Amino acid sequence: MISTSLESQQQPPEHTDHKTSRDENAERGRRATKPEHCGWCGRPVDQPSTVGRRRRYCGQACRQRAYERRTAVERGGLPTDAVVLSMSEIAALQDRLFQLRCAAEDVATAVREGADAQELRTLADELARTAQELERLR
Repeated sequence: MISTSLESQQQPPEHTDHKTSRDENAERGRRATKPEHCGWCGRPVDQPSTVGRRRRYCGQACRQRAYERRTAVERGGLPTDAVVLSMSEIAALQDRLFQLRCAAEDVATAVREGADAQELRTLADELARTAQELERLR
């Protein structure tokens, strides 16, 4: 004789956190996927609520600059994913890339010369700071 218990089949699934509801547990994981950055300047963008559209820009000025760029690209017949930089922006980007390379070379030289841990930490922090500044293209 095979006996099946209907009571065990009809029990609701258990939550991992008994103090909150399923909706609250689902909301926690919804927006925690990755940090958001401004579509124009690259600064972090606060996402104040879980309702509505995600913010794409950190403020009205960046939103306006992005709009101006989109309309200029459309008028010029360039592809929509084109990146337009002025000569001064290219020069600034090249300068920051040079700084990043120099910081990386400093770390490599210090390792070859057997620098102590504190000096390596300082150089690595400088390398990370330089790379972080380089993330902002504008």
